[in-house]
Amino acid sequence: MKLPLFPLNTVLFPGCTLDLQIFEARYLDMIGRCMKQGEGFGVVAILEGQEVGDAASRFAAIGCEALIRDWQQQPNGLLGIRVEGGRRFHVNSAQVLRDQLTLAEVEWLEDSGEQSLLPEHADLAALLDVLAEHPMVQSLGMGGVVQGQQALANQLAYLLPFSLKEKLQLLGMGDPLQRLAFLQGMLDELQGESIA
Repeated sequence: MKLPLFPLNTVLFPGCTLDLQIFEARYLDMIGRCMKQGEGFGVVAILEGQEVGDAASRFAAIGCEALIRDWQQQPNGLLGIRVEGGRRFHVNSAQVLRDQLTLAEVEWLEDSGEQSLLPEHADLAALLDVLAEHPMVQSLGMGGVVQGQQALANQLAYLLPFSLKEKLQLLGMGDPLQRLAFLQGMLDELQGESIA
């Protein structure tokens, strides 16, 4: 499966919302094609390079499909789009086209179906509920009550201020129970540091 890539300084997770301002010709063309064909594009985290200008020299091998949910012309004249994270993928190979757009051969990663939250997830669910009150999270329409383990793990991994490396590690985990346990461990570590 060939997928155009949009390397960014962020990690997108399935079911999560991201607002982007598009101004470079390569991405305006890409968004136009995606909207005509009703397809998404891939968001990958930049490991080396910039978001603007020449194609990023190095990006993560794992990414998330971005599905365009809304668009509007911004007051500054730029195109604003809102995307929602779709399927996770692994980049098998990539090539930079003449217009500096990166086109990748990707393989979709399997995700287990949504499972009900367990009693041990109560603290994490409460944390997401608190995050939902933050104006930035509200503007994205995220947070609050979630229906299962995948949604809880994805939203917390996306919204909490973890490092790019930690977020990529979380995105690479297919099992939501494993992801939630990892999140709980990182939060316990942070709380231990703040007490010390």
